[in-house]
Amino acid sequence: MSSEEFEKLQEIFKSLYDELKLMPDRLLKCQGEEKKRLVRTFDERHGEAVEVLQGMEQELIGVPSSYRNAMSTRLRLFRRDLGKLQREVKSTDLSSTSSTRPAEGAYGIYSSQNEHSTQLQSQRALLIQGHEHLNNASQSIERSQRIAAETDQIGVDIIEELGEQREQLDRTRDRLVNTGENLSRSRKILRAMSRRLMTNKLLLSVIILMELVILGAVVYLKFFRK
Repeated sequence: MSSEEFEKLQEIFKSLYDELKLMPDRLLKCQGEEKKRLVRTFDERHGEAVEVLQGMEQELIGVPSSYRNAMSTRLRLFRRDLGKLQREVKSTDLSSTSSTRPAEGAYGIYSSQNEHSTQLQSQRALLIQGHEHLNNASQSIERSQRIAAETDQIGVDIIEELGEQREQLDRTRDRLVNTGENLSRSRKILRAMSRRLMTNKLLLSVIILMELVILGAVVYLKFFRK
């Protein structure tokens, strides 16, 4: 099934409709057997037009949803025009002379049946369109559910990743605490070493001073004291 086949059937329907819409005026000018023959011709062409519309309705099942709405609208308009033309022919036939009453009665029954069939076909087209809308809605809900599930999974992954990052931060904080403690101990050691260094320098200065005093005393006693 394709939209191309739908267009072909549409052209056939237009050709039949163009022929049918000329018949009301012709019925006004006919009487007797000629009028009966014209009514039978109208019935035949009308039946063919109904079959073409049924074929067009079948074509709607296979076309993409993006084209189906416009094609369904055209099909409803064709059914409306055909029904309007049928009522016009019926009205024209009822306004004719009494000599054509038997044919009129037979046509009236057939016209009523065709009108009922047209209504059923229109309702069927509406049901098909409603079923298509329901399928589209179901697919949309499925896509929404799938997106929601994917979003939920992404949220779970993010939470797990944040948990891992928190553990890493906790370990980094512990290492920083240990590093701070080590730095405190290092500062204490450095201060102790600094104090020892100052003490050693002071002792060394005292020793040097004492050696200088002793050396001066020796020189004095040896060279200057008689």
